[in-house]
Amino acid sequence: MSVLVYTEINKGRVKKSSLESVNYAAKIAELTGSTVTAFVNNADAAQLEEIGKAGATKILSAKVDNLNADNMLISAAVEQAAKAEGAKVIVFAFDITGKGVAPRLAAKLKAGLVAGAVDYPVVNGAALEVKKNVFSGKATAVYTINSDVKVISLLPNSFPVKLGENKASVSDFSVDLSSVKSRITIKETKSNQVGGMVPLPEAELVVSAGRGLKGPENWGLVEDLAKVLGATTACSRPVADMHWRPHHEHVGQTGVAIRPNLYIAIGISGAIQHLAGVNGSKTIVVINNDKEAPFFKSADYGIVGDAFSILPKLTEAVKKFKANQN
Repeated sequence: MSVLVYTEINKGRVKKSSLESVNYAAKIAELTGSTVTAFVNNADAAQLEEIGKAGATKILSAKVDNLNADNMLISAAVEQAAKAEGAKVIVFAFDITGKGVAPRLAAKLKAGLVAGAVDYPVVNGAALEVKKNVFSGKATAVYTINSDVKVISLLPNSFPVKLGENKASVSDFSVDLSSVKSRITIKETKSNQVGGMVPLPEAELVVSAGRGLKGPENWGLVEDLAKVLGATTACSRPVADMHWRPHHEHVGQTGVAIRPNLYIAIGISGAIQHLAGVNGSKTIVVINNDKEAPFFKSADYGIVGDAFSILPKLTEAVKKFKANQN
């Protein structure tokens, strides 16, 4: 028996959420006395080595063009890998792929599914007890999976990635997708990622702003701070709706849910819909000129004042701090 984990390559790197999932799978294997098999498509030697260091015992390496373009193809490929390995637990990241593939695979395998796990499971006999957030992060619930095959997707940024010295054995894995008819044709691929900026779901540092910036012409202040911090930029829903910023930067209940180590919110009131997407952040810093802004109740640190005077000073302070570290 093994724990199977689906890992993805994006822009030449193993996705951080995938490495977290391998770590998570390794913990399950430790608790259940089993091994970890990772399934990956189109990975090179360095990427395979990194997956091994994250805790995989064995790696099934496939070579399938455009596999990631269609959830039907991914679910069929992972199903074949799961059956080949006799996997009883299958782990995904709770990202755009995991949200689409994990439920489909669970239905195929008649498996119980918990989507968005936030803690390591508890082994209770043949069952796994898995914790996840509910009610927009206001509470947690524990779900018990009793089925023979179990599928779990892990909420990204729930744990720091740990890499060791483990080396996984690598086996070429042939996937037969001849019976699967893809309904997707790729005509063009465009990236929302700007420069070397980390995609929002994987970002550990995020600088976000709302209507308090008064207009898109002032966003340079946000980008300057993000640049010196090495952070990714984000925005509130009204900002995206007014087309001040692209919609892929919108974080909140109806946008991207994130769990960075640091979330800096500038000129954002902190409506419940926004908080639902960011309240998993490890540290929240709020900058707002309204001392009654609801966001301050959820903040670890708060600054009451004018963002237009605070941001340049904060940016310069970070630059000076970094210069002194060299």
